[in-house]
Amino acid sequence: MNNTVNHHRVIIIGSGPAGFTAALYTARANLAPVLFEGNQPGGQLMITTEVENYPGFEHGIMGPELMEIMRKQVHRFGAKSVYRYINKVELDKHPFTLHSDDGQIYTCDALIISTGASAKLLGLPSESKFMGYGVSACATCDGFFFKNQRVLVIGGGDTAMEEADYLTKHASEVTVIHRREEFRASKIMLERVQKNPKIKIVTNTVLEEVIGKEENGNKSVSGARLKNVKTGDITEMDVEGIFIAIGHEPNTAIFKGQIEMDDVGYIKTRKENTYTNIEGVFACGDAQDSVYRQAITAAGTGCMAAIDAERWLTEKGFTD
Repeated sequence: MNNTVNHHRVIIIGSGPAGFTAALYTARANLAPVLFEGNQPGGQLMITTEVENYPGFEHGIMGPELMEIMRKQVHRFGAKSVYRYINKVELDKHPFTLHSDDGQIYTCDALIISTGASAKLLGLPSESKFMGYGVSACATCDGFFFKNQRVLVIGGGDTAMEEADYLTKHASEVTVIHRREEFRASKIMLERVQKNPKIKIVTNTVLEEVIGKEENGNKSVSGARLKNVKTGDITEMDVEGIFIAIGHEPNTAIFKGQIEMDDVGYIKTRKENTYTNIEGVFACGDAQDSVYRQAITAAGTGCMAAIDAERWLTEKGFTD
């Protein structure tokens, strides 16, 4: 094990649109950023098929291809990717100290957190198999692909209500599947869904299996196997899309107790910028955004974090 301390001006934890954009701007500012890409290099877009709502790609682009383009762009300007996972941070003194999963120790003058968030999933093998091929965890990302089709929304909180309401703009029929009788959703969100004629609500029911087909490498969803938790009855429903909407979990566990977060775990930043409560630590992307959670907004806050970090380093005399 090599315990040599590697010092850098800027370290970015997490890739994806936020991390890559932060790396791009700090690299162009001659700050030689090091980007830890973590357990899922490229972030959530690596499990997304076609991205049609990212500006600049008239005909859309595959999520992994978009991330590879971003990676090549930041490397062109001198940013360095490290394909390791940071599993411990020490932010109580400056410079900040980071420990990677291979035992390496890194320090930095400024830290940008872009660790993202992960959609909570049910854990079904069929859910994983058809993710991106009819199963989705983001209605605003993928709803367009289900024009005049029948879809399910799984969940009972505000996330599920928002997804269901949004999907009525595209789908011909939306059915909300909830495992309980009572809903966690706020009253106003639930009433909006209940009053929408295109939405049907089925309670005391869980998704048992995603039904689909795979031919010549092409996958598609054709239905859902549902179970009534009170009677045990199994039914099948013909649908073309299934949206898992049981919430998101920010990937911020290693920062707990050191950085201010909300009750869910999203990092708190100042309203006007990306500063956290620790001077020299900045947060961007889905790690601090519980509202929009889009690739383009993540990229925007990645830009903000880079500019904030550069200005802070200059003010503190860390730049040449």
